[in-house]
Amino acid sequence: MKNFNKLLVIALFLICSTTFAQTGEGMDKIKSLKIAFITERLNLSSEEATIFWPVYNEHEATLEALRLKERNDIRGRLRNFQNMSDSQIEQLMGEFLALQKERNDRNIAFLNRMTNLISARKTFLLIKAEDDFKKRLLQQIQKRRQ
Repeated sequence: MKNFNKLLVIALFLICSTTFAQTGEGMDKIKSLKIAFITERLNLSSEEATIFWPVYNEHEATLEALRLKERNDIRGRLRNFQNMSDSQIEQLMGEFLALQKERNDRNIAFLNRMTNLISARKTFLLIKAEDDFKKRLLQQIQKRRQ
């Protein structure tokens, strides 16, 4: 049964990856594939899944808000980098560093919380699963471009 689940996740990943677009629909497909991939890798019990997914989704939403803030507030202003004064650049650097610190603090809090909820072993499996998913996604994107 476990091999069937692995094959199903891989098949879904390969099928859907050929239809990706940089649209909301494409992002929804990526999120669905990521959920399936993490679910299969962590092998969560029903009790663990009940507590895991709300915390995970909340953390992902927080990180997405930080990414948007960085993109809109900081990188958007960098377009005029050549016309900025040194004091404006220093202020922007301070905002960027504060955002990086907030992201780091949130990640640490999330990992501590996950360790308490699902165990240190499964938390490391989560970290590895997220990395593996990103690698596979990048490989699929590179294949599409060739």
